[in-house]
This record gives sequence, C-alpha cells and structure tokens, in this order.
Amino acid sequence: MIHIRPAVESDSLGIAKVHVHTWQTAYRGIVSDAYLESLSVTKRESIWREAIAVGNSELWIADAGSEIVGWVAFGASRDADAVQHAGELWAIYVMPTSWSMGLGRNLWLTAKKRLMERGFLSATLWVLKDNLRAIRFYRAAGFEEDPTSEKEIIRGDQRLREVRYATALI
Repeated sequence: MIHIRPAVESDSLGIAKVHVHTWQTAYRGIVSDAYLESLSVTKRESIWREAIAVGNSELWIADAGSEIVGWVAFGASRDADAVQHAGELWAIYVMPTSWSMGLGRNLWLTAKKRLMERGFLSATLWVLKDNLRAIRFYRAAGFEEDPTSEKEIIRGDQRLREVRYATALI
C-alpha cells in the first residue's frame, strides 16, 4: 500500500534516489548521457535535506512503507510574468517501476488540492519540450501548452528547450 504524505528531513535520501534514477531513465535520449551519469544521489540528498528545512515549496512523497517511490514539489509560481494567484507544479517524479499505475496522478491530485486550499486559482509547470511522456501525462491532467513561453536551459554543456503548461484549478 502506498501512502502520500508531507516529506520530512529523514526522507531526503529516498527523494534523492527517486530524483536521480528517474532523471537517468526518463531523460535518456533527451539529456546527454554524460550529464545523466554525473548525477549524484549524495549531492541530491544534501540539496533535498536543505530544501525541506527551508520549506520554500511543499514537498509530498509517495511512501511504499520500505521506500519512497515518488514525490511532488509545488508552491507559488516562480515565473516573473506569473498572474496573481498562480501556483506552480515545481516537479513530479515517480520511480520508473511505478509508471502507468496511477501514482503520478495521485501525487498531482494531492498537489492540486493543496494549491487550491492555499488560494491558488491556476497552476503552471515547465517541461522539457522533448519529454513526450511527461507532456502526455500533463495534458491528461488538464494542462495546456503556453506556446509563447518557450525558454532555453542548460544542463551540463547541453542547451535544452522547456515550455510552460498551465491549467485552471477551479
């Protein structure tokens, strides 16, 4: 049985494992192999431990009892051009062994509920333009592409394109 709950500092290692393993699987063929292989669970654990302590976003995990199998981070939109009352789905990751089982949807619904409780009327997210699996997931969840929002990010020595998606929460 999987339990979705707020993350605590002791979850940092499990969150980091999901983060790194999911990146290495989901972004293979999109992000360079060299960059993916350079990802470190130890470094991610430190980043997540600090993020949980600071609490800039809400972070909820999918706990399968003996391991964390997914997580979602969300909060106020970080975009300079954000409309009033806009939230943002900062990240959502599920271990590849748990893909297509409804876990990502349950994490999104938890985030959506919390964003609405906090008074947000809409939500946005950024996704790599070539991440077709994630785009299908977001579209199924009601997100629509904002075609004027494309931007470039750099990971390692690679330039990648991201696009913003948005949905109404009410």
